[in-house]
Amino acid sequence: MKELPTSIDKLTRLEGLNLSGCSELTELPTFIDKLTSLEKLDLSGCSELKELPTTINKLTTLQCLNFLGCSEFKELPTSIDKLTGLEELDLSGCSKLKELPTSIDKLIALQSLDLSGCSELKELPTSIDKLIMLQWLHFSRCLGLKELRTSIDKWIALQSLDLSRCSELKELPTYIDKLTTLRWLHLSGCLELKEFATSIDKLTTLQRLYLSGWSELKELPTSIDNLIALQSLDFSGCSKLKELPITINKFLALQSLNLSRCSELKELPTSINKLTALQSLHLSACSKLKELPTSIDKLTALRRLYLSGCSELKELPTSIDKLIALQSLDLSGCLELKELPTSIDKVLALKSWIC
Repeated sequence: MKELPTSIDKLTRLEGLNLSGCSELTELPTFIDKLTSLEKLDLSGCSELKELPTTINKLTTLQCLNFLGCSEFKELPTSIDKLTGLEELDLSGCSKLKELPTSIDKLIALQSLDLSGCSELKELPTSIDKLIMLQWLHFSRCLGLKELRTSIDKWIALQSLDLSRCSELKELPTYIDKLTTLRWLHLSGCLELKEFATSIDKLTTLQRLYLSGWSELKELPTSIDNLIALQSLDFSGCSKLKELPITINKFLALQSLNLSRCSELKELPTSINKLTALQSLHLSACSKLKELPTSIDKLTALRRLYLSGCSELKELPTSIDKLIALQSLDLSGCLELKELPTSIDKVLALKSWIC
C-alpha cells in the first residue's frame, strides 16, 4: 500500500490501525486526525516513511505508537506533545533519528520507550526526566550514545533499562542507585565500560544483570552481594575475569549463571554450594578451568550444566550423582577429561548428554 484511501476519515470509531509492513507507504495523510477514537497505530516496517503530519496531535486517545524498523524516519513532530495518553512509543530501528523533541516531556503517561538501533542518536533532551511513569527504557545499539544525563534518577518507576551494545558509553552514572524499582539491567557489549558504578549495590530489586562481553572486567566488587534478588547473572565473554567473590553465596534466588568464555577463570568458589535455586550453569570455553568444586553436589535444582570447550578440565567430582535434577550435560571439547565418575549412571533425570 502506497497511501491510505481518503474514505478512512469516516471510520471515526476505529480503535486500531495496523499498517505494519507497508514498505511503500511514504506518508500519512493529514486527515488522519479524523480518527479520533484511535488507540493503537502500528507503522512497523514502513521503511519509506520519513515523517508524521503535524495533525497527529489530534489523536489524543492514542496509547500505542509503533515505528519499529522505519529506517528512513528522521524526526518526531513537536506536536506529539499533545498525545498525553500515549503509553508505548517504539522507535527501534529508526537508524536516521538523530534527536527527540524537547516537548517529549509532555507525554506524561509514557511507560515504554524503545530507542534500540537508533544509531544516530547521540544524546537525550534534558526534558526527558519528566517522564516519571517510564517502566521500560531501551537504548540497545545506540552506537552514538556516550552518556546518560543526570536526570535518570527521576525515573523512579523504571523496571527495565537496556544499554546493551552502546559501544561508546564510557560510564554509568553514580546516581543509578536511585532506580530502586529496577529489575532488569542490560549492559552486554558496552565495550568502553570497564567497571561498575560503585552505587550499583543499592539496586536490591535487580533480578537480571547482563554484562556479557565486558572484556576489560577483571574483578567484581564485593558489594555485589547486596543484589540478593538476582535471578539471572551473565558474565559471558568477560575474558579477563579471574575469579568470583566468595560472597556469591548471597545470591540465594539465582537461577541462571553464565560464565561461558571467561577464559581466565581457573576455579569456582566452594561457596557456590549455597546457590540452591540455580538451574542453569554455563561454563563453556572456560579454557583454564581445571576442576569443579566438590561442593557443587549441593546444587540439587541444577538442570543444565554446560562445560563444552573446557580444555583443561581433568575430572568431574564423584558426587555428581547428587545433581538429581540434571537434565542436560555438555562435555564436548573437554580434551583432558579421560573418564567419567561411575556415579554418573545415577543421574536418572539426564536427557541430553554430549561428550
